[in-house]
Parts: sequence; structure tokens; C-alpha cells
Amino acid sequence: MTNAEYRARAASDLLYATWQSGEVIETLPAAIRPTTRAEGYAVQALLEHRGAAPIAGWKIAATSAAGQAHINVDGPLAGRLLAERVLPSGASLPLGRNRMRVAEVEFAFRMGADLLPRAAPYVVEEVMEAVATVHPAIELPDSRFAHFVHAGAPQLIADNACAHWFVLGAASDGWRELDLARHPVVGIVTGLPIVHGNGANVLGDPRVALTWLSNELSSLGIILQAGQVVTTGTALIPIAITPGMTVRADLGVIGCVSVTLT
Repeated sequence: MTNAEYRARAASDLLYATWQSGEVIETLPAAIRPTTRAEGYAVQALLEHRGAAPIAGWKIAATSAAGQAHINVDGPLAGRLLAERVLPSGASLPLGRNRMRVAEVEFAFRMGADLLPRAAPYVVEEVMEAVATVHPAIELPDSRFAHFVHAGAPQLIADNACAHWFVLGAASDGWRELDLARHPVVGIVTGLPIVHGNGANVLGDPRVALTWLSNELSSLGIILQAGQVVTTGTALIPIAITPGMTVRADLGVIGCVSVTLT
């Protein structure tokens, strides 16, 4: 094992143990702390052998200027969706020690064809041709860092881009004719004001966000595989949540998805 591999393994072990325990750390020790995005992704990649099933897909964090400013990064971050942390619409889950305590309403795409790594960047049109279905989704992110806003991009990538729980709604029909950038999104929580947003909050267009993810994986030599789901980032201001709430996301003709927090 090379020194770089040892450092990545040690960082992964610490972050995963922290995630499983529900605890937090201030930072990764300097000796194993990633200092570049590539080093962060090398740590994150080691999550894949920990699950009983292949990863379900990918998430994108910080797809809005406000989101990037909030966590002090200068661009989006990719993370892995672990199969055991993907739930169907209507599920109940304990909020537990989640410290972020927000719900994010998102557009998710299920791929119908592989996108292979290549030198030339993918463009929106060819990425969308590889998509099979579009789904409404809710992400419930969290971080293993006590002060994640100061962790920096390499550590946040190592921390799986703050992935935690993900709720996937049913596939929709007729979505290819929609202008997803202008498509309205509504977040509804009992007792709270309705939150409105649209697809333009996701890197200007959820399709652009999906293309970014395709190219990010391509640059890392990773195949975006048929069957995998990509959730593209929040389309509205994250909704503050507490136990006892039911969060419902309404994406109009694309469908609805909900989760109850205990």
C-alpha cells in the first residue's frame, strides 16, 4: 500500500466510523487530511466496498451560489448515494443526531445508458439522451464535521459531499417536453409556510447539473452507469426540519414525494 493509499484508507475509516456512530469530528488529522479535490474523491471512493450492494447513484452538493457560499466552496461537489440509505416515498426515518436538519427538494434522473470517461466533455443534449426517467426527490444531508462550513472542498468531498439519507419518488412521464429550468417546485411541511422554487436554482437548470456530474465523473475515470440515479441539488431554500414533521415535495406533473421524520 502506498502512502497515499494508506492516508486515504485512514481518512475513510475515520469518517465512516464517525458517520455510523452519529458523532462528529472537528477536522481530519493533518497527516491524513486531503488537500485537493482529487485526494478527497480518493477517500470517498473507499465507501463503495462498505455497502452490501453497489451504490445507487450520485448526488450533487452546492449547485447554487448561495449553497456554495454557505459551505465556502467555489463549485459543486459530487457524492455517492449508498443503496442502504435510499428510501421510497412515504418512508419514515429517525432524524437522530442529524445536525444539518434540513430537507432539500430535488430533481433526480435515472440513467438509461452508460456514460463512459472520455477526453471531450459531454454536452447537455447527449447526457439527456442517456437519461431514462426523471423523479421527484428529497435529500436529508448531514456532515461528519462539527463545523462543516469551514471544512473546505477536499474534506467535504471526502465526507461524501454531506450525503446522509435520500428519498426517491416514482418516475414521471412526458418530462422531455418540459423546461426544467423554469419548472416550479414546492416544499410543504405541516405548520410551516410553503416554500417555492424552480429548476433554475440548480446550476441554472437541472440538466446542466447532470451534465456537470457526468463530466466530473469522466475526469475521475468513473463510468456513470445505466440504472444509477443522480440527484441534482436543491431547487429551493433548504427547509428546516424537526422530528414529527412530514416533508412533501411537489414537482407538479413530475410528481410528489414525501418523508416523515421521527
